Amino acid sequence: ARDALRLEAGLCLYGNDMDENITPIEAGLTWTIAKSRRDKCDFVGGEKIKQQLNDGVSKRRVGFVSTGAPARQHCDVLLADGTKVGEITSGVHSPNLKKNIAMGYVEKAHAKAGTELKVQVRSKVNDATVTKMPFVPTSYFKG
Repeated sequence: ARDALRLEAGLCLYGNDMDENITPIEAGLTWTIAKSRRDKCDFVGGEKIKQQLNDGVSKRRVGFVSTGAPARQHCDVLLADGTKVGEITSGVHSPNLKKNIAMGYVEKAHAKAGTELKVQVRSKVNDATVTKMPFVPTSYFKG
């Protein structure tokens, strides 16, 4: 239940959806780096962040809605011709939405909401659509 709620809210779980190899820019978490720190980039990894802010990234964290069995961590994201373009990092059946949702990383060219892709769940290939996150509307207090 906790994982479903986290995914519905589009929140990352460290170790699944982000780790030391994923930057906040790739994860869509640029907002977590204060503007003054982004300007200076005087912290560990700052040069890479600065480069990604200037040049863009090659992959993006996105949401998915899929058919078939829920896509789980390490499921491949594919084009219709079978070319791998990403990987699922978290996935679950959403009891609130009554459909399978997941998040993962795809090549930037395939990260636009509405993009039709495939996910390989064990030996079956199912349809998946890139979707905006969060999956459910939020009403967080923002100060």
